[in-house]
Amino acid sequence: MGCSLAKNSGSKSGGKNKDALQEPPPVAAPADPRLPLTAKQKYSMMASWKGISRAMEQTGINMFIKLFEEHQELLTLFEKFRELKTKEDQVNSMELAAHATTVMNTLDEGIKGLDNMDTFFDFVHHVGALHRKIPGFKVEYFWKIETPFLTAVEQTLGDRYTENVENIYKITIKFILDTLVDGYNNGESSSARKPAQTTT
Repeated sequence: MGCSLAKNSGSKSGGKNKDALQEPPPVAAPADPRLPLTAKQKYSMMASWKGISRAMEQTGINMFIKLFEEHQELLTLFEKFRELKTKEDQVNSMELAAHATTVMNTLDEGIKGLDNMDTFFDFVHHVGALHRKIPGFKVEYFWKIETPFLTAVEQTLGDRYTENVENIYKITIKFILDTLVDGYNNGESSSARKPAQTTT
């Protein structure tokens, strides 16, 4: 009987304390509706991206080599390495490596900005608008990096590039490119408004 009372006593008083200590963690805040990833997908994206961030330069080089394999005409946009016609030349180019790293760092900042969508949109829209200053650049060129990016990510991640991870990267890069396009197009609107704003 004493044992049963002890058990009952523990279940009533101690049990309450135990429940208080072992309450389920608070439900995570719902993902920003502007982000096309679920909270779980965003977590997986961030975790996977750590593997890319440890090999930014090589991933970027692989991305640009694939880009120029598919769209060699885009080489003319890059004054510093437009003469790099062969894959070997591109692999060994310090100029290409530097530019690839810059682009990957931009993607890195954008992806890390997914935790704060206002910051993300401000940054990526700004980057998109800056491309208006590149002679010969057309807004549709943004989309030409999609497949090379995914190919380079797969090369870097290897076996970690599962079907689920691939799907998350596809959603993410499409979202980033859509936002770059918006920034580019909004940059045109801003430029058109500036003269009117400065007239007296």
